[in-house]
Amino acid sequence: MAIPKLPNEIIDAAILGFEEQKRRIDAQIAELEAMRTGHSHATVNSTQPPRKMSAAGRKAIAEAQRKRWAALKDGPDHQSAPKKAKRKLSPAGRAAIVAALKKRWAAKKKA
Repeated sequence: MAIPKLPNEIIDAAILGFEEQKRRIDAQIAELEAMRTGHSHATVNSTQPPRKMSAAGRKAIAEAQRKRWAALKDGPDHQSAPKKAKRKLSPAGRAAIVAALKKRWAAKKKA
């Protein structure tokens, strides 16, 4: 059986289709790897380098966070709430529980 000769346009279209399929499969593989490792590899293929924060920017953010923490610590809400009293079982409640357990065990032994 002879292989038919295909026009170049059809061959070019097939190549483009396969390349697009390859891109989709590569993207799906990257998503699955990211699920497994917890890291995204999406930025690896980008042309832009990762952004970096300047030292002045980091210092400004750290100072603002320190200021927020200081305001929280010094604020009127900082005082801890009084502890709730621990709940205790009354002697009558305890006796009721013991009686119910004895009744349950007696029924189980009978059966």
